[in-house]
Amino acid sequence: MADPAALLDEAALNAKAIPQLDLETVDEGYAVQETLLARRWARGERLVGYKMGLTSKAKMAQVGVNEVIFGRLTDAMQVPDGGSVDVARFIHPRVEPEVAFLLRDGDIVAVAAALELIDSRYADFKFTLPDVIADNTSGAAFTVGAWHPVPVGIDNLGVLLEIDGKVVQVGSTAAILGDPRRAWRDGVALAARHGVEMSDGILLAGAATAAVPLAPGAHVRTVVQSLGTASLRALP
Repeated sequence: MADPAALLDEAALNAKAIPQLDLETVDEGYAVQETLLARRWARGERLVGYKMGLTSKAKMAQVGVNEVIFGRLTDAMQVPDGGSVDVARFIHPRVEPEVAFLLRDGDIVAVAAALELIDSRYADFKFTLPDVIADNTSGAAFTVGAWHPVPVGIDNLGVLLEIDGKVVQVGSTAAILGDPRRAWRDGVALAARHGVEMSDGILLAGAATAAVPLAPGAHVRTVVQSLGTASLRALP
């Protein structure tokens, strides 16, 4: 087989899906992810944070797996709040509402509403657990709203996802492992097992609802109770 990291990297660069890699173990998936990211660091991308994946039952059911995973966020993936993203760069983009944490010295210092744009590099958006880990957990782009002090309770905040002003998903932060802070704790422990330290930067805690397809020209906004909004526009 050709270098799996190279295959995934070229699939993303060319917006062309590849067949599943059929990697055998989670450890193999994280090893490929590391090599994939090394290619991106070599091109000048910088680490700005981390992302948790498959932290909600809806998300697990949508992609057919049942284990929490983690990936990395780079500066090339970040879209300013209210900014635009060219979805032509992606294969089959989908968007989902998230809760973001700001980490400093390993602690949560602020929280915000966020959006993540995901885009599996595999044909038909189908993959095994090791394969999606290798693909940096389908990470493509993200937007973070205004930062806020962490409320006393964030375990059951209402979440809306709007496309062109119409509500398309309704959920709760409880969908994120019962409390988004559990995603942080689990993420720190999981990353450490694979030699990654989650200390400073942004952490996307995971999706509060299932992801929805993102069409050219769409305006997307999430509203998270007590945490405000985050939005982006897909270029036509």
